[in-house]
Amino acid sequence: MPLYHKLGSIPQKRHTQFRKPNGELYYEQLFGTIGFDGMSSLLYHTHRPTMVASIKAPIDVSPKIAQAKHITARKLLGFDVAPQNDYLESRVDLLVNNDVHIGVAAPKKSLTEYFYKNADADEMLFIHKGTGTLRTLLGNIKFEYGDYLIIPRGMIYQIEFDNDDNRILYAESFHPIYTPKRYRNYFGQMLEHSPFCERDYKLPTDLETHDEEGEFVMKIKKQGMLHELTYITHPFDVIGWDGYNFPYGFSIHNFEPITGRVHQPPPVHQTFETSAFVICSFCPRLYDYHPQSIPAPYNHSNIDSDEMLYYVDGDFMSRNDIGPGYMTLHPGGIPHGPHPGAYERSIGQTKTDELAVMIDTFKPLMVTQAAMDIDDGKYYKSWLPH
Repeated sequence: MPLYHKLGSIPQKRHTQFRKPNGELYYEQLFGTIGFDGMSSLLYHTHRPTMVASIKAPIDVSPKIAQAKHITARKLLGFDVAPQNDYLESRVDLLVNNDVHIGVAAPKKSLTEYFYKNADADEMLFIHKGTGTLRTLLGNIKFEYGDYLIIPRGMIYQIEFDNDDNRILYAESFHPIYTPKRYRNYFGQMLEHSPFCERDYKLPTDLETHDEEGEFVMKIKKQGMLHELTYITHPFDVIGWDGYNFPYGFSIHNFEPITGRVHQPPPVHQTFETSAFVICSFCPRLYDYHPQSIPAPYNHSNIDSDEMLYYVDGDFMSRNDIGPGYMTLHPGGIPHGPHPGAYERSIGQTKTDELAVMIDTFKPLMVTQAAMDIDDGKYYKSWLPH
């Protein structure tokens, strides 16, 4: 997301002396992506951000694959994933490949006893249920139902929930997550035909600067292993920063649907993109207004991608027997479309109140054992005539 932002105190010129009131130096850190070629921010730490006192033996947290190669359409009952107290333990990978891990989480308690960093992946957290605050070393973002939170790889964060009833859809992306290129000009500004703009972003505020020494536990995920490190200073010790690489939020309720006289294809719903998958938002909207239009989508094969749909709320008009928290998987190359009766039922309808998140991957998704445990087992038969 090419948007300049800054918080706190920074020197007039980068890579120059920046001193504390007592004359000691602040410690500059470049927080960047894609080597020195991607988006970056410059951070100024109260202490050196490199002081590790101890490292524990890592724990293997890589997903357990049940089916690596398959053609079966599936319906997963996401709310059947049991809540867990610990934030990381609550995260359950369901559909994965080498580009992205997609899963759900139901954390009951805030992540406050340790700090977390995903060293491999940008994270997209979609808040289905719950409110709270994402706390990071670059500032805080309050979130609520319907918010996407985009957390760049390497970002140190904690999460405070306002209650114990929380549901999250997440995607760990091993490629940077951006807003769609076709919605931006060559300067990076969102264009007039974009379904959202910079005003809709939730940017970090309330920069926390902790000048504290002690023992601060940080859990770092890297290459499928969870490492536990102890730092001797508080990770949130940044006095100021500026740049383009930082966490931000965006509400699905601020996505402005693109409609037409006849049915529009899924790319009009695109909200984020990577080189390996896209994320789309299906939002309440007016239906097609051609006098002979069929609002329900046509059958399609998704030849080059797997399609995951996560149902948030409302009546998803092309599906039967779908509820909040359900997740469907339509493998690439296998035709799918409206359920029996949905095609005909949509004619004459003027609007939909559906709310859903779709992730289309350009490589096949593998199914984890955790996904098999919540699979209804019969979804692939749901297009048979009744």
